[in-house]
Amino acid sequence: MGGRDKAFLPFGGSDLVHRAIARLGPQCDRVIINANGELERFATLGLPVVSDTVAGFAGPLAGILAGLDWLAAHAPAARLLSVPVDGPFFPDDLATRLTTATDGQGVAMACAQSGGRRHGVYALWPVDVREALRRALAVDGLRKVDAWLARNDVAVAEWPAHPFDPFFNVNTPDDLARAEQHMRRLASSA
Repeated sequence: MGGRDKAFLPFGGSDLVHRAIARLGPQCDRVIINANGELERFATLGLPVVSDTVAGFAGPLAGILAGLDWLAAHAPAARLLSVPVDGPFFPDDLATRLTTATDGQGVAMACAQSGGRRHGVYALWPVDVREALRRALAVDGLRKVDAWLARNDVAVAEWPAHPFDPFFNVNTPDDLARAEQHMRRLASSA
């Protein structure tokens, strides 16, 4: 994205981070942000901001671990619902459907799926996996969310990928333009 912070990319009359917070807020008891670098850039949001607890910018798994560590200290009975900031269309019922999947399939973790593809960063994580996750990151050098999920029993909740995949990810300026077009279509059909 040309060195720009994805969280603050303009989107839908606001920016991606405010969109994510607005979509998560009704689904969660609280929202926390995982970020590294200049954390003060999130100060105006009024939310807890946690940095990775594993050194070396180890990717999304390290962010998930940071969230789990925060939950262990503040709400140990809770589960973490993870979403990336660059996925502006994740479902309004993500938390409910993932919880239903864990309950129905008798496992503690769940992730989203659309079009036959798992989306491991859109997932529900129990706090008690954090030490195993820490070992996988620190000892095994694991960096891929999908690799972690493959090691564990994970329930899956399925969404349709058409007419637009709710787990569409903004990685390029063209993706951002596509997302804006989809947002306009949604607004005009409402």
